[in-house]
Amino acid sequence: MSNSRNILVRSLFCFMVLAPATVGAQNAAGAASGAQPPVAYASVSELNGILTQLQQTAQSMQSDLGKTRIEKWKTDASTKRQTLGNVESIQRNLQSALPETIAQLNNSPEDLGVSFKLYRNLDALYDVFGSVVESAGAFGSKDEFQSLGNDLNGLESARRAFGERMQKLTASKEDELTRLRAQVKTLSAAPPPPPKKIIIVDDTEPPKKPAKKKVTKPKAPATTTDAPPSGSAAK
Repeated sequence: MSNSRNILVRSLFCFMVLAPATVGAQNAAGAASGAQPPVAYASVSELNGILTQLQQTAQSMQSDLGKTRIEKWKTDASTKRQTLGNVESIQRNLQSALPETIAQLNNSPEDLGVSFKLYRNLDALYDVFGSVVESAGAFGSKDEFQSLGNDLNGLESARRAFGERMQKLTASKEDELTRLRAQVKTLSAAPPPPPKKIIIVDDTEPPKKPAKKKVTKPKAPATTTDAPPSGSAAK
């Protein structure tokens, strides 16, 4: 139990410190590239395995809780009422809150916020369900205690596996954030590039003027000089 609490505390601390900066960096990178980076297949496969185990355990818990006859337990009415209230709370969680969070995580497999939300839910479920199992061992039948005890082990196994995934995911996001910070630092330290000269080339040809036709002037007629009549002389 103490190890699970330590995982929760460390994951919460890392989430509060790293998540805002990491999400902001991822959003900036996604905006620059136009798309979010794809999630690795190994990460999705690991998550699917944990969620499959968790969903099977949740179904078994609902079935076994429905078969438990708390009203027949050999204990006082106050203990029965408290246990029945816990069972109702667990069933509401298994039917509503848990499936909703699992669906959100399927849509965003490496979302730190949703991951922490699911882990916190599993931690609360484990505490409340553990008290029901303990009461079943003290006041219920042997079969009831055996079935509910198996469910508790399955829930603890899923919670432990998911806690380990959160630790690895947080470390991965921290490494990614460190790389992004180094890139930003490198870019901010580099001198700005020189301004580029912009040369405007006008490649549009001006409209051609129509060629003027050469006008040929008519030649003037030749001028003739009348010769004086023969035999006459100037006096």
